Amino acid sequence: MNQINQPSLLAGFDLSTELPGIPHMAAHLPVARVVIESSIPHLDRPFDYLVPVQLDADAHPGVRVKVRFAGQELLGFITERLEHGEPGIKLQPLRAVVSPEVVLSAPVLATARAVAERYAGTLWDVLRAAVPPRMARVEKEVFEESKQRHHATAQATHKTPIEPVGEHESPLTQPAQEPGASQPAARGEQSSISGVGGPEQLDALHSPSLAEYEGGAHFAAELAAGNSPRAVLSAIPNRPGHWPALLLEAALATMESGRGALIVVPDSRDLSRLCTLLDARLGTGGYVRLSAEDGQTPRYRNFLKAARGHAQLVVGTRNAAFAPVKNLGLAMIWDDADASHAEPRAPYHHAREVLLLRSEVEKVGMLVAAPGRSAEAQRLIRSHWATELKANRVLLRAHAPRVIAASDEFEQNRDPLLHAARLPAAAWREAKKALQHGPVLVQVARTGFMPALRCERCRTSARCQECTGPLALKDAREAPSCGWCGKVAAGWSCTECGFMRLRAASIGADRTVEELGRAFPNVNVVAATGAKPIFEVPDIPALIVATPGAEPVAEHGYAAVLLLDGDRMLSREALRTGEEVLNRWMGAASLARGTQGAPGVPGGGTVVLAGDPSEPARALIRFDAGVYADAELAERRELQLPPAVRTALIQGPAVTADKFIEALNFGDQVRVHGPVLEDDAEHRWLLFYSYADGSMVTKKLRSVRATFSAAKEPILAIRIDPDGIL
Repeated sequence: MNQINQPSLLAGFDLSTELPGIPHMAAHLPVARVVIESSIPHLDRPFDYLVPVQLDADAHPGVRVKVRFAGQELLGFITERLEHGEPGIKLQPLRAVVSPEVVLSAPVLATARAVAERYAGTLWDVLRAAVPPRMARVEKEVFEESKQRHHATAQATHKTPIEPVGEHESPLTQPAQEPGASQPAARGEQSSISGVGGPEQLDALHSPSLAEYEGGAHFAAELAAGNSPRAVLSAIPNRPGHWPALLLEAALATMESGRGALIVVPDSRDLSRLCTLLDARLGTGGYVRLSAEDGQTPRYRNFLKAARGHAQLVVGTRNAAFAPVKNLGLAMIWDDADASHAEPRAPYHHAREVLLLRSEVEKVGMLVAAPGRSAEAQRLIRSHWATELKANRVLLRAHAPRVIAASDEFEQNRDPLLHAARLPAAAWREAKKALQHGPVLVQVARTGFMPALRCERCRTSARCQECTGPLALKDAREAPSCGWCGKVAAGWSCTECGFMRLRAASIGADRTVEELGRAFPNVNVVAATGAKPIFEVPDIPALIVATPGAEPVAEHGYAAVLLLDGDRMLSREALRTGEEVLNRWMGAASLARGTQGAPGVPGGGTVVLAGDPSEPARALIRFDAGVYADAELAERRELQLPPAVRTALIQGPAVTADKFIEALNFGDQVRVHGPVLEDDAEHRWLLFYSYADGSMVTKKLRSVRATFSAAKEPILAIRIDPDGIL
C-alpha cells in the first residue's frame, strides 16, 4: 500500500501549506483507518488514509468512503480517526465520502469482527450482510423525517431542537454505555421516541405471559431494572397471541429501563405474525422492521431509522441480528433451530451465534425461545450461561393438545391395517370428528405429487437414464420426468430387473390433497407449501395440507393436526434428524387448539402422529422438548460430536486442501478426519475441537488461509460448525 508516515514526512512543515501531490490534511485526527471492500483473506485488515480538509467534516467513523487501492477505486468504511498512521508507510488521501450517514456503529463493528473471527471469515463478508446497500434518495427522506421528528420533540418538551445523529457526531466516537447505567427516560419522552407508553405499555409489562414460566417474572423484572439476564424457553402452545406476546413482553420490559430491544425470526411468515401484534400494540411507528424480502429501498429506509434511533425496538430476519439498535439491552431469537437462520454466503454465520456474540460484546441480555429446543440452546443451559424458563406443567397440560400415537398398542389392536396405511384409522377418525367444528392441519414430508419413484417389482429407486437424477411424477396424467435435467422418461425400465412399472417411493402434498379429497368428498382441501404459500386460514371446516414450515395459522387454532410421514422424516441419516423432526412436529402441534380451548372456542384439540415409536415421538407426547434435547446433548458429549464440540469443514482442490491441513499442524488438540474424496479433484477434511480451543483454531485457520491467498493458491471453502455434514 503506497502510504506515508506523516510525522517523518511533515516534520518542520506547516500543515496549512499544501505539499506537491498531497492535499491539505485535516488539522485534527488527520488519518482515517478504513476497511476496504475486499473478501481476499490476505487483505482482511484495515488500511490508513489521509483525510483532506474538504472531507474532514463528513469523514466520521462509520461512514462510507471511496479509496484508491491497488490501482482501482474501492468502497470502504471508516472505522476510526487517528493522529498518526502506521510508521514507515506512505499514505494516500481519501477519494471521497460517499455519504455522511453513519451506517456502521462501534458495537456492530465489534460484533462483526467477533463473527469473522469465530467463523474464520473476512470482516468485509460480515459487513456485507450487516449493512444494506446504499439508496441515496432514501437518505434524504430519512434526514428530513429525522429533522421533523426532533423538531416536534423539541416543541413538545420546550427544548432546543436536537441535531440529528450523523451530522455532527458519530456513535463510533462515543464510549460504550454500561448495561444498567442509563436512567429510564420520562414517560413522555419515551413515548415520543418509541411510540409506546401509557396504560397499554404498563398492561403489557405486567402481562402474565412470562409469569407462566418458572423464573419468567424474575427475568422480566431484571430487564425492567436495567440488568442483562440470559434465558432459554420452550413456548407453551396455543396461548392467546402465542410467542409474539412473549417476545413483546420481554421487549417492553427492556424498553422500560430506557434501552432498546432486538427480535430475530426465521422468515417473512413469522415476521408477519410478529408485526401484526406490534402494529396493534405499538403502532406502525413504534418499531423498525428489517427484512431483505421487503426490497432494498424499504430495507435501507428502515435501517437508517434504526441507526438514527427512531424506535427502541427492531425486528427482522437473519441479518437483522446486526441491526444498529441504540443502547441495546436485550437480543431475542425465535425458533433458533430453523434452517432459515443460517446465512448461505460466506462466512456462513448463524443468527443465533451472532446474537450470542453480540450479547457478550455489548454486555446485553439474551432470550432464546422456540416451540421446541435445539441442542445448542440446551448447551447454554447446561453450561450455566443461560437459565431455563420452565413452563408451568399445570398450564402446559391445560393448553397443550392431546397427542395420539397411531402406533401404540391400543391403536394397533383397533387398526389391523395400520402397518400399510399412510392415513391411520385414528387419524381419519379424529379428522372426521374435528371437521365438525373447525379446520384440520395435515403435515406431510414433501411437496409435489410423487417426488420419488421406485420399481414396483424390486423396489429399486427409479433414476434418469441420461443423468441418473431421481424420477418424479408432477401429476397423475403426465409421464415421469427427471428432477435434475427435466427429461421425460416415457419408456423407463428398471436397470436391475427390467420391469417397466413404477410405484411411489414418496407421496407429496399435491397427491395427498387428491387422496384426502376422495376420503372427505364434502370438505374443502387446500395445499399450503413454499410454492403455494398461505399465511392464515379462517375458522371453518377444511383440510389444510402443508409441508414443514409452511403451515398457515388458523384463526382460533386447528381442531386437529395430523402428522403424516413420520417414519419417512426420521429415516434420513443425519446427526440432527431426530432434533429437527421433533422441532417440526412441535411447531405444527403448537397450532392446535388446547385441551381447554379459548373463550368462545371449543377445546379438545388433538394431534395424531403416524409412525413407529421413537424418542422424538415420546417427547412430543409429553410435550417436553427439553428432556429430549438434554438426552441428545449428553449422548453427543459422550461421542464427542457437535454441539458438544465444535467442527470445521475444509474443502477444495485435493492438493491444496491436503497442503492446507499439513500447514495447520494442530497436534493432539484437534481431531482431524479425512480426506474424503468429494469428486475426482476435491478433498474434504473435518476438524473436531473443544470450545476452549475454538479461538486458537479459527485464528490459525484465518492465518494459514491468508498465507495461501497471498501465494495465489486455489481458493478453499472453510465452514465452521456447518449443518448437514454428519
